[in-house]
Amino acid sequence: MKTAIIVEDHGDTREWLATLLGDAFPGIEVAVESTAAGGLEALSERAFGLALLDISLPDGNGVTLVEWLRRHAPDTYIVMATIFDDDDHLFTALRAGAHGYLLKDQPRERLIEQLGGILRGEPPLSPSIARRMMRHFRQTTKPESGEDPLTEREREVLGLLARGFTRTDIATALGIAANTVATYTKSIYRKLGVSGRAEAALEAVRLGVVKQNG
Repeated sequence: MKTAIIVEDHGDTREWLATLLGDAFPGIEVAVESTAAGGLEALSERAFGLALLDISLPDGNGVTLVEWLRRHAPDTYIVMATIFDDDDHLFTALRAGAHGYLLKDQPRERLIEQLGGILRGEPPLSPSIARRMMRHFRQTTKPESGEDPLTEREREVLGLLARGFTRTDIATALGIAANTVATYTKSIYRKLGVSGRAEAALEAVRLGVVKQNG
């Protein structure tokens, strides 16, 4: 991870998050903005590898930046850094396309570890958030036998996505083109009603494509 942008309205918190990113990704270049408008302007001017976004901003909701990024900068890895741990904020952000969701009240070392997991293909999720997501998907009715919406190949791709494989890794493992993997991924997301790897990984557990601990 070489570049990142932080959109956070509290100055002390911006500085703290910047130091976290520096520890998680030594040498990373970090830009900071305090408003949704400032964040949008910065994102429009250049590409960033990582966007660390607050939800509650003086001039709007950070989720609008998530939606913009998914349309205009799909390669940017999006993580919400917030105090909100309720279902409404969590699932709104994930459905918009956020890849991770971190609560700011965690110990510094844990946040650094969770951010560093991005490079290992692990969606950065605070433990309480991961538990909330698992409860949500356990409560969702499983499809009956014969009603799995995915083809066998899509299940293979989903399983590899859930294990943190990159598009190139999946293409190599399955002997198909990277563009074909992208097509399968879009189809999987559409059929499952998800918009990011974190949600897809949990759906993989729900569908039995991978085990919860695998």
